[in-house]
Amino acid sequence: MSVKRVALLTAGGYAPCLSSAVGGLIERYNELNPEIEIIAYKHGYWGLLSGEKIVIDDEARKNAHLLHNYGGSPIGNSRVKLTNTKNLVERGLIKEGENALEVAANKLKADGVDVLHTIGGDDTNTTAADLAKYLADNNYPLQVVGLPKTIDNDIVPIRQSLGARTAAEQTSLFAQNVIAENGSNPRMLIIHEIMGRACGYLTAEAARYYQDWHSKQQWLPSIGHDERRWDVHAVFLPELALDIEGEAERLKKVMDEVGCVNIFLSEGAGIPEIIAELEAKGEEVERDPFGHVKLDKINPGQWFAKQFAERLGAEKVMVQKSGYFARSAKANADDLRLIKSMTDLAVQVALEGGTGVIGHDEEKGNQLRAIEFERIAGHKAFDVDQEWFAGVLDRTGQKLVKAEKH
Repeated sequence: MSVKRVALLTAGGYAPCLSSAVGGLIERYNELNPEIEIIAYKHGYWGLLSGEKIVIDDEARKNAHLLHNYGGSPIGNSRVKLTNTKNLVERGLIKEGENALEVAANKLKADGVDVLHTIGGDDTNTTAADLAKYLADNNYPLQVVGLPKTIDNDIVPIRQSLGARTAAEQTSLFAQNVIAENGSNPRMLIIHEIMGRACGYLTAEAARYYQDWHSKQQWLPSIGHDERRWDVHAVFLPELALDIEGEAERLKKVMDEVGCVNIFLSEGAGIPEIIAELEAKGEEVERDPFGHVKLDKINPGQWFAKQFAERLGAEKVMVQKSGYFARSAKANADDLRLIKSMTDLAVQVALEGGTGVIGHDEEKGNQLRAIEFERIAGHKAFDVDQEWFAGVLDRTGQKLVKAEKH
């Protein structure tokens, strides 16, 4: 089958790769076959269901390189789950009694799309595979070639997802300013809340970036400019056991000696305990269309602040969230190289008639290839046994104790 028209969509939460990935795909099609038409669905599956699309015109094709300079997504994102019929009806995206997969598939067919490039996480890409299967079952061939996007780096079996390294670097940058508040009050407790619902990768990697930055600085301890006040004193992840009392005892000594405590907190750490506490009070825990707990409604950072403030004798507590700052950044040099290699292969696979999600396959020797959709899954746990993470914890003084369940 010759490719005449391709469609792009970005979906889910933002990551520092979307704009560049869109630009990279456009550039590569221009290089290999500029006759192929390119459209993009606005706000991901929202645009596909509603029929809102953008035609990538000559000006956009000529200047696609500009997209590498920006974060966000020029074509827009949304959180739309095609199998959550009730939510889609409530949002007016389908009518009562309609099948969202059928509606979306018919739009792709009407638009004459031969190849759909999805840039998103496991839900985005496996949903695209469902669309392709539906169309194939109805005698319409559609190739789907996805790109892996998530700041959590938690897609199975992909070694490194697009945008995760940049997000970690930006999270560290955010922390450099927030932790400067260590002297804004005696006995300061600073909790840096970092995105990571079910995976601690971003928090761990950001701590590594921060510690690397910290190790390269020069200090003036004689006037109170003490490197210990700027260090990370605890890193809490979903993959680590939560020992409030034990950590409070350890961190109380840090507070007494140093005068402040700085914590890197993955927002998914301690969530089972928080949910149990809320439900015990009779409170309802809100969830999004995907069934995920709405973490912004339960405020993990504030919950941890409450647990530690009195135990540490903190006079002032500051909770700061870096998520939106980090996830909307433009891709850094590491991610730009990864994006280039993946977008080039994505176009090659599309033109050769293939399908799958592009990534370094951890189960096949980390080969960069189009990974079969049925092998794609989410919520890959961060491997806390990695040597570099042991170094991160050693520096904080924490002991590595794995959570029983993750």
